[in-house]
Amino acid sequence: MSSRRKPRIGLALGSGSARGWAHVGVIRALERAGIQPDLVCGTSIGALVAAAYVAGELEGFEQWLLGLGVRDVLGFLDVRMNGGMIKGERLMEFFRRKFLDRPIEELPLPFGAVATDLNTGSEVWLREGSTIAAVRASIALPALFAPALHEGRVLVDGALVNPVPVSLARAMGADIVIAVDLSSDVLGRRMREELEAEAPAAESGEWRRRLQERLSTLMPARDEDEPRLPSILEVVATSLSIMQVRVTRSRMAGDPPDAIVSPRLAHLGLLDFHRARDAIEAGKLAVETALPGLNALFKRSR
Repeated sequence: MSSRRKPRIGLALGSGSARGWAHVGVIRALERAGIQPDLVCGTSIGALVAAAYVAGELEGFEQWLLGLGVRDVLGFLDVRMNGGMIKGERLMEFFRRKFLDRPIEELPLPFGAVATDLNTGSEVWLREGSTIAAVRASIALPALFAPALHEGRVLVDGALVNPVPVSLARAMGADIVIAVDLSSDVLGRRMREELEAEAPAAESGEWRRRLQERLSTLMPARDEDEPRLPSILEVVATSLSIMQVRVTRSRMAGDPPDAIVSPRLAHLGLLDFHRARDAIEAGKLAVETALPGLNALFKRSR
């Protein structure tokens, strides 16, 4: 009598900029519940966390996140106007120094990242070569991070085409896909709240003020009596949130995961990278909420 093969568990980590630190909490809570993925893929910030996890670097990565302050975030903002507001090279250079860059093929667990070809609009799956290069391409959020040149292609954030990469997880051989969607509750918020969130003004206002000053010259002058229009930064952040939610809903309707973990992250802005503790806790809580359904799913699959 032959025994059934154990189903392969795939973890698909979605995009969401600074909200992506919630993925760390999700992974920690899944491990605590005895759920170990056999393969992990991610889009944008999800690719970054996925890479840290499959490389066995999550412990050090989490400690770095928890110590990340506003001044550290400012240090990574190599602001410019061509390609993207944040070039991204300072951030990637930090990861090259801090974490070992291994070829994707040599990682302990299968890993994949999603990017978008800027010239053709096609979805690109990055499954080989430098792990950091793949992550750099996947996180190139339009208007925020500059595009990445990768093997002759100009690549930008995979969230444009596949914010929660369920399809990639299945292509990598997953029988059960757990998707982590960071955008489930972000619509309906006022644009001002998108950037201000709930962080104290003294803590978070300085780096936002710097970005706003850099961008203010691009805004048309207005009369004092006119209603305040949102800044370019506010428009970009909110527009990206809208796009991510709509594309995520469409893609997951056509290729639904077996389980969805949805951290509640509306209180965090896209650029609140210094609020890792809040995001990680939200990720842990989301797994606790989803755990009864996850346990029932695995029980049926045995």
